[in-house]
Amino acid sequence: MLTLQFVPYTEIKDLSSIGRIRKLLNLAKENKIVLLEGRLSKEEEAELIKTTMEEINASFRGIELAVINPQEGEQDVFTRFKATLASTLLGNKQGFTIVGPATIIKSIKRDPNKLQLLMKDAGSKSRRSKKRRR
Repeated sequence: MLTLQFVPYTEIKDLSSIGRIRKLLNLAKENKIVLLEGRLSKEEEAELIKTTMEEINASFRGIELAVINPQEGEQDVFTRFKATLASTLLGNKQGFTIVGPATIIKSIKRDPNKLQLLMKDAGSKSRRSKKRRR
């Protein structure tokens, strides 16, 4: 079963950086794909990856992470000014972040018009193990 869990920005805004990281990591460990409104700071993203690497074991193989920012891409001067002003007012609430367990998500591909989550085939592992047994 695939579970997508939406986490509104209001649910994490008052947490410390470590609290945000723990919340996302714990949800990923529960085999949930997290759709976080807004995004983490660059430092929090780096810490999330570092913490994930420290916790990898036989039952938890890591995470896949993608940040979608609607303000990315080529922009004229006026559009960049509006984006900077909005970012100042809204903080990290713009865009969204996807975090999911590496055991479920094979990869995340982004382009300007779409986002693709490539999922691992849940049955492929059992088929491979049956072939090896023979």
